[in-house]
Order: sequence, then C-alpha cells, then structure tokens
Amino acid sequence: MRFVARMLAALLVLGLAAGGAQAQTVGKDCTFKGRKLWGKVMVVTSFPDLKIMVVNSFPDLKVMNVNAFPDSCGKWQTVTSFPDLKVQFVNSFPDVKIMYVNSFPGLP
Repeated sequence: MRFVARMLAALLVLGLAAGGAQAQTVGKDCTFKGRKLWGKVMVVTSFPDLKIMVVNSFPDLKVMNVNAFPDSCGKWQTVTSFPDLKVQFVNSFPDVKIMYVNSFPGLP
C-alpha cells in the first residue's frame, strides 16, 4: 500500500512539474509574449522578436500580407526598416505557427 501511495505522489509531482512548463499560445487579444501580431513586420535571420513556422493546417494565427493599413489581428505589412515586429522563419521549435490566407486573417 505504501508503494502505491509513493508512486501516486511521484506521478502527481511529475504532473505538476510538466504542467508548469506548458508552451505559451497566442492570446485572445492577438498577442504573444506581449508582442502584437499585426503591423509592420521585418524578416531577419538573427535576433528576432518571434520565431515563426509556416504551416498548412492547424495554425496559431492566420496571416494576410497587405500593402497598407496593417491595423488588425493577422494583417502583416512586410518592411525593411522601422518594424513593429521582427520575425525569423524556422523549420522547428517555433514560437508561433502561421498559415498565409487571402481573406479572414486573425485567430483560427
């Protein structure tokens, strides 16, 4: 009986430790780690604000490229200077997964 109690206690501790290490997700206010996910975006190869992975299904955010007025969730205007957000595209371990769309950008 003591063995079972010890095992249950160990599993509970492991479960609580794993639960505290959950990955962050995009918030309902369209932010991630305090960064808004719309606006002028510059693609960089080092020192990004966020690491982004482009996916074809199950994105964290639907992104639409626009030429002007990137003023709502998921609207990105690509710039080469004075960005609101710097992103680096990666193939693994992203902060946020995006899917490019032609209409209805924002949270899925």
